[in-house]
Amino acid sequence: MVLLCRARATLTLFPLSRWRSTLGLAGGGNSLPTADARRLAGAVERAADRLPFETKCLPRAMALSWMLCRRGVAHSVVFAVRPADRRHSADALHAWVEVGGSKILGELPGPWIETLRLGS
Repeated sequence: MVLLCRARATLTLFPLSRWRSTLGLAGGGNSLPTADARRLAGAVERAADRLPFETKCLPRAMALSWMLCRRGVAHSVVFAVRPADRRHSADALHAWVEVGGSKILGELPGPWIETLRLGS
């Protein structure tokens, strides 16, 4: 829960240029089975559900990325936007985390246009 609060505060207080380098981990980091990475993602989701305020996809992705970085696990944090003709009914922006090419946090129906990938 602490990392989710830290992520939300970071988003509020600092521009992307100040914290983007803390997300994602490129290349041959430690190996972590996808199932274990998904368990960490589940822990982030459960913690977010217990907080008295809403945490959207980006603070959740940030918290999980920081957890994976501490473990030395290669991963990507992906930022995306919905195509212009699909923005009318849902959030137009989204973020998720991938480990080994699999989305482990932030599964949400698309389509999405990837705008930034941090990490591997």
